[in-house]
Amino acid sequence: MSRPQKNRKVDEPPKMLGFKPFGIAVCDTENVVLHYDEFEVVRLLNYDKHSQITAAEKMGISQPTLTRVYNKALKKITKAFVEGKIIIIEGGNFEFEKDWYKCQKCFKLIEGLENHVKCADCNRFGEDELVKLNTNGISK
Repeated sequence: MSRPQKNRKVDEPPKMLGFKPFGIAVCDTENVVLHYDEFEVVRLLNYDKHSQITAAEKMGISQPTLTRVYNKALKKITKAFVEGKIIIIEGGNFEFEKDWYKCQKCFKLIEGLENHVKCADCNRFGEDELVKLNTNGISK
């Protein structure tokens, strides 16, 4: 029996729920699920340009684990890119470092309720339009 995986630390949620290919009907394609921790590894290494050692420390995992997660993410992204599949970002073994909320009207990500500045769309609606993001997706 294998040891249970510990949650990987994710600094912030992605701004989007996924990507879809241009020029292919959505009903004609399959999905590739990219987990939050896989997205975070790609962000830390390719976008933020951290070393693997630094990225592993930020996520609270070993460098060999980070490498395995990174390679798995690249395979998924490559498959979606080459085969024209939709990428859905969801799930995985992760935890956010802070509380994150998403406005259901303007889709803005908010780090903690104290940082919420209502835009024009938000002013028309109450704070109940904010949902807290957690490790299982979205909850009210």
